[in-house]
Amino acid sequence: MTTLVTGATGNTGRQVVAELVRRGESVRALTRDPAAAAGKLPAEAELVAGTHTAPESLDAALKGVTRLHITVTAGLAETGPELVRRAVDAGVQRLTVVWGGWVGPVEEAVAASGAEWTRLEPQEFMSNTLTWTESIRNEGVVREPYDHPSALVHEADIGAVAAVALLDDGHAGRAYNLTGPETLTPRERIAILSRAIGRDITFVPITHEQAVDRLMATGVSRADADYVVGWYAEPTDDATTVVDTVEQVTGRPARTFAQWVDEHAERFR
Repeated sequence: MTTLVTGATGNTGRQVVAELVRRGESVRALTRDPAAAAGKLPAEAELVAGTHTAPESLDAALKGVTRLHITVTAGLAETGPELVRRAVDAGVQRLTVVWGGWVGPVEEAVAASGAEWTRLEPQEFMSNTLTWTESIRNEGVVREPYDHPSALVHEADIGAVAAVALLDDGHAGRAYNLTGPETLTPRERIAILSRAIGRDITFVPITHEQAVDRLMATGVSRADADYVVGWYAEPTDDATTVVDTVEQVTGRPARTFAQWVDEHAERFR
């Protein structure tokens, strides 16, 4: 059986691909540019051109696919339900979906699809730390508006849970809240990073509005920027409470932030 992974070069998509390949599964990786993705994904994965935001173009990619992984991204709210419908019509029997932070049209379409489904609800990704790379390398500083704790989850653990839900029975109709094994504030993350790269890093507070403006400068809409920065201003209980879902599903403890830093330290030097 073949699994199609959408957003295959993204933070979580590539982890799903890697975990499925590690388990010896047939994987079809959907990417806008297969040539550019060739060096980023395992050689065993079949690269196919396309985007999940244009489901009418994915008939060939869905041919012979029985499992589908979807990561909800900006712009998918309108086209996602059509993707789900086409996938089920093409023979997909099991779906996993990484939510977009709330249960929206795509998540609802997956739950109503008639196929077996599992919704993954990760809290803050450890990979969000990569937004600090330039300021750390160039200035030795991190600028953030808030210093609240967050139960960050390693993106590889999201991929591992997705692979289990796609391949193993017993996960249909479940919504899995995913966190790492500890809560950390930005200052605490900075301390771990500082020790790893052997360099002092300073936390510099900025205002809420400065954080919104910074996001908008990257092309994010005002509404999305307000939502993201607002999440950091008033994190939910789920975002600050450690749960052991990763271990319960995969059989091993969730990866720590220190492990993530060891994997990415060179990017901050």
